[in-house]
Amino acid sequence: MDNQIESTTYDRLMRAWENSMELVRDFEMYSKRIEEEDIKNVFKKFAEDEGAHAAKIRGILDKYNKS
Repeated sequence: MDNQIESTTYDRLMRAWENSMELVRDFEMYSKRIEEEDIKNVFKKFAEDEGAHAAKIRGILDKYNKS
């Protein structure tokens, strides 16, 4: 008997979106706590990039929910 829980596409999308949003928050926090300007800017850029990933995943989720 296999008791393995099956994840759906929606489940995976939600997990990816939640993880992405968490990374945005983490990178923003790091950028505010680091004094070295070059490293601060790297984390700011990471937050922006991850925000774009989160937005793209959210768009897919929205389309997924409408179908």
